[in-house]
Amino acid sequence: MTNGYSIDMGTGNLKIYDKASGKITNEKNTIAIVDNDKMYAYGDEAYSMYEKAPETINVSFPIVNGVIADFDNMQAMLLEMLNSKINAHLQGSEILIAVPTDITEVEKKAFYDIFAKTKIKAKSVMLCEKPLADALGLGLDITQPTGVMVVDIGADTTEISCISLGGLVLSNLLPFGGNKLDDSIVTHLKRKFNLVIGRKTAKSLKETLGAALPGAEGTMTIVGRDVVSGLPIEMNIDAATIYEGIRDDLASIANSIKILLEKVPPELAKDIVHSGIYLTGGSSAIKGIDEYIKSITNIDVNVAEKGEETVCTGLNRVLKDPHFKRFGYNMKSRIFF
Repeated sequence: MTNGYSIDMGTGNLKIYDKASGKITNEKNTIAIVDNDKMYAYGDEAYSMYEKAPETINVSFPIVNGVIADFDNMQAMLLEMLNSKINAHLQGSEILIAVPTDITEVEKKAFYDIFAKTKIKAKSVMLCEKPLADALGLGLDITQPTGVMVVDIGADTTEISCISLGGLVLSNLLPFGGNKLDDSIVTHLKRKFNLVIGRKTAKSLKETLGAALPGAEGTMTIVGRDVVSGLPIEMNIDAATIYEGIRDDLASIANSIKILLEKVPPELAKDIVHSGIYLTGGSSAIKGIDEYIKSITNIDVNVAEKGEETVCTGLNRVLKDPHFKRFGYNMKSRIFF
């Protein structure tokens, strides 16, 4: 059997599905560099250094807004993870990479070149549109003449797509996602309590207390810096405060879904009303987000059980099932000007 690797290079997390073992490796898409070009750490280990590292260690995120911003570091980290964490056999293997839809052909080619511009002689390097992989990962058969709406709330982007007959009827890539929610929490706590916190603390607050509807309960003790005294201070933050911080951003996402629904052809709209909206991505885990989106759109919302991993799971279906093989394409067949 040919080795196969499905890769989802998300802004927040790098996910790799090994076809042979059936396991998904999920690590933070973060790299720590020393001496300008030497990889000091990557993945979860590098993320643990974020906002804590001295000036001699540069901690960065190679993917920004869904596209590759630092090609060399992304390539080095991905190959190292494949070799050391997965023990991948890349020679003669099939490699399938997910790409966002609303990006340029040149940006898509950068994903392809991660493997094409190496000495690795893979059997094939293919790309697949992320919304199609998302839908397949949810267990949907997108080759049918049935409309499906998938909303993927990622770290830097939110992709809203309407799919039918194996193609994208409508798609919209919003330039904000989970990271924007984190930034809004940082801003809200500074405005309300004169408390300065880091993005990692904000992310933890969102995951623990974040809710899309008012009335959520719970508190969390955090440490930040008091703006007035300049000293570290410990404070209890409740769920109501986090809701106040993120509600406007969640409203923007819900209203963008509503706007795209207004453009869907009537026959496909009927299918979406019948099957509901499918919600994936890391921020789909926010409590009550399905009920909130339903209150805006009047359509039921299905939340993926493992929203972060649906793209990888869908890519693996493309690799394994001849019925879906056509969703992978080779950049060599594309013409660039």
